[in-house]
Amino acid sequence: MKKVLILIVLILCSLNADAASTFEGGVSAQGLGNSSRIIDKNTGAGVGGAQITLPKERYSTKTDADGFFELDTYIDGTSIMSVQKENYKPYSMTISEKTLSAPIVVGIEKSSSDGMVVDSNMYHLGDNNYSDLSANAGEFRMETIGPFYTKRFTLKNLKLNKPVFLVIGSIIGIDTEMSRQMGQNKISNAFASAPEVYFNGNKISEIQINGDGQRIRVPSGLIRKNQVNELTIRTGRNLMQTAYIDYDDIEFMNLFFEN
Repeated sequence: MKKVLILIVLILCSLNADAASTFEGGVSAQGLGNSSRIIDKNTGAGVGGAQITLPKERYSTKTDADGFFELDTYIDGTSIMSVQKENYKPYSMTISEKTLSAPIVVGIEKSSSDGMVVDSNMYHLGDNNYSDLSANAGEFRMETIGPFYTKRFTLKNLKLNKPVFLVIGSIIGIDTEMSRQMGQNKISNAFASAPEVYFNGNKISEIQINGDGQRIRVPSGLIRKNQVNELTIRTGRNLMQTAYIDYDDIEFMNLFFEN
């Protein structure tokens, strides 16, 4: 009889463990719970009043006092979900119907003295000329601002004697050969060059794949202390089109620096 009771308890625990997924910095793991929730990454406590936005659907809601929430809207394909709360780092993740087939738990992290938010808005780069087979094309929801994005700022609250990283919360639409090999798009007869990231006029990275929480190290020698710095993100080009310049359409959201 004891063996039967132990087996029942193990089965119940297993069912609860599969009821929700915990997401932190774009990495998912199984968590406990029966409702979607925003929690403090370090303490595990619910975060009340967090703003949850799905830009594509033009949908927004807030968590209750205990951090619980419901997405009362239809998700068509993939979508970026943004979570913002005062005194917390901005967080975003790509979600889909599959992601939301069970409740999710999202762990967000408090802002600290070693981080600075540059921009928490969503931007579309490119020329509004893209295939329905492009990576996440169904999610594009705004007109392009052109082939590049530039932001000027002074780095504050960062320890410049330690490594500095640029974090891109979420980026979608990249149609490089690598993203195609990974099954992120369905284009079979073309691919694009990678988006490029520049810091103070110097290229510091190429972004080959779509995803969340991508970190790019900024060379310390490029950082202007107590002066204005400049960040530029340039989208790629269709490498199979030679008659004219065909820019790859991409969207990204949440840019911040941290040690």
